[in-house]
Amino acid sequence: MLTFLAFLVAIGVLVTFHELGHYWVARLCGVKVLRFSVGFGAPLYTFRRGDTEWAISPIPLGGYVRMLDEREMDVAPEERHLAFNTQSVYKRMAIVAAGPLANLVLAVLFVLPWAVPSI
Repeated sequence: MLTFLAFLVAIGVLVTFHELGHYWVARLCGVKVLRFSVGFGAPLYTFRRGDTEWAISPIPLGGYVRMLDEREMDVAPEERHLAFNTQSVYKRMAIVAAGPLANLVLAVLFVLPWAVPSI
């Protein structure tokens, strides 16, 4: 049971950092983020901060960042500049790459204390 609990905590940390990478870069690029979710399924707990709904869902094997996107929903003309699909290809590439890069940074932070010899 302890191993299973440790697995869920580890997956939760990895998923959260991965999705935070997408979220932070999307916000820096001026994209409106509608929902940040850790887990899949119907949300167990949600709260709203600014334009973003934050959710924790029961299936902890992933997560997602839902952004404003004309390919998925109708977007008001005054918000079109905030949609993911209207951003330059470089901004979209940065947003997509930010999740794996956040996991890489997390791995380095976890390994660094053991990699540096103590005096």
